[in-house]
Amino acid sequence: MVSAHSYAGGQIDSRKLGFVGERKMNRLEQLLEELCPEGVEYKPLSEILLIRNGRDYKGFDSGDIPVYGSGGIMTYIDRFAYDKPSVLIPRKGSLEKLYYVEEPFWTVDTLFYTEIDSAVALPKYVFYYLQMLHLEKLNKAGGVPSLTQAVLNRLKIPVPPLPIQNEIVCILDSFADSNNGLIALLTAELTAREKQFEYYRDKLLTPDNNIPKLHLSECCTTIADGDHQPPPKKEKGIPFITISNITNHNQIDFSKTMFVSPEYYERLAHKRRAQAGDILYTVVGSFGIAVYIETDYKFVFQRHIAILRPDRRTVLPKYLYHAMQATAFYSQADTAAKGAAQRTISLASLNRMEIPVPPLEEQARIVSILDRFDVLCNDLTSGLPRRNRSAPQAI
Repeated sequence: MVSAHSYAGGQIDSRKLGFVGERKMNRLEQLLEELCPEGVEYKPLSEILLIRNGRDYKGFDSGDIPVYGSGGIMTYIDRFAYDKPSVLIPRKGSLEKLYYVEEPFWTVDTLFYTEIDSAVALPKYVFYYLQMLHLEKLNKAGGVPSLTQAVLNRLKIPVPPLPIQNEIVCILDSFADSNNGLIALLTAELTAREKQFEYYRDKLLTPDNNIPKLHLSECCTTIADGDHQPPPKKEKGIPFITISNITNHNQIDFSKTMFVSPEYYERLAHKRRAQAGDILYTVVGSFGIAVYIETDYKFVFQRHIAILRPDRRTVLPKYLYHAMQATAFYSQADTAAKGAAQRTISLASLNRMEIPVPPLEEQARIVSILDRFDVLCNDLTSGLPRRNRSAPQAI
């Protein structure tokens, strides 16, 4: 039987890991069955480690102790802040850059360092898991991206018994040591998942002739774009996103945005103020990327991005989101896009584009299936059984 047990939130098919993967994955499966058959407990970081602030190093003599900033090693001095294995977490700046350090070190005030209770969690296991969470997504600050101890302390991570943590670390270390082999296999596996997702999405969204097709104008209460006038920029305030902030993974990257004043935001027409359940859709240049708005988080966007507000009597918001990513819909967008330097989809063309609209109950069934596929493709924590299923992984 093929083994594909879950670990630290991901799944690996042991057939694809060769002599390293087969042995290690079998061992991991045995440990999971023996030590936590009921699942893995999630704990907040505050129960696993202490977060410490970095400090200025100026005035110290030169030495052989590295001083870490958010960009890496800055210099070397003659004393250390901590001399045990630690995960260094950016407090400001490049929040995606975490560091795992085993030797004595010093950190400046743009980095937190951690004192980890090794009787509960292995420092390198914590490092790998926090890397997977993409902490830059937790940025709530205007201006320079930043994290706080309060936000980090509330994060919950799975804490299996130490032998399982150690086995996970060994497997992931093997991946890191074999970039041209095992990492390539994992990338290929993820690509295959995405292709499979696209196939089933197109299959589900290609109904028979009994299902009506409706124009987007018939499915939405409003279809608009961002403000056509360049807004007055501020150093902080409400994030202002451009098309470059829309990622190929159908998300908004808020880590590097401009800002506008709250007063400017309040003057915008209601249809241009995104709310939970709205769909953003890029219409200029890199057109054809849909984003589902999960919350009422305030932001402003440029005119190269359209916003659709679904009529929930006709179409479920998440169904519209999935339908606008289907191959058939992209073909319509490709036909509608005009221009040479920057191909553009006009709002008039967007209004005329069509999607199949089955009954709401069928839409809900399709959404449920596609959401599960989406998790398998994009959320590496989907496979690990949880003892406390009500506890969120991140705030």
